[in-house]
Amino acid sequence: QVQLVESGGGLVQPGGSLRLSCAASASFFEFQAMGWYRQAPGKQRELVAAITSGGGINYADSVKGRFTISGDNAKNTVYLQMNSLKPEDTAVYYCHGDWGEDGNYWGQGTQVTVSS
Repeated sequence: QVQLVESGGGLVQPGGSLRLSCAASASFFEFQAMGWYRQAPGKQRELVAAITSGGGINYADSVKGRFTISGDNAKNTVYLQMNSLKPEDTAVYYCHGDWGEDGNYWGQGTQVTVSS
């Protein structure tokens, strides 16, 4: 099975930036959709941003204009650039990949904390 490993989380002040990375264990892959989700304590896991094999991109309303999802096929890696971070962005962020018939996979998560 494919393994997804997230990195790049940490503690930042409000208004700061972080870039999350999600690296796949497969050498090369073609996905149907890749996305970033987040879950804060006591809240449901929510979709933050996603990209599809058809080139579509969508974002949660709460992060539009601040976050950018992108990928590097040569490195089998998907990124989430997070700018103008707010305390309400604090959560564990999870990478998810959908390969259709080949299955779907979750990373183990990386903590993002935005605090003064």
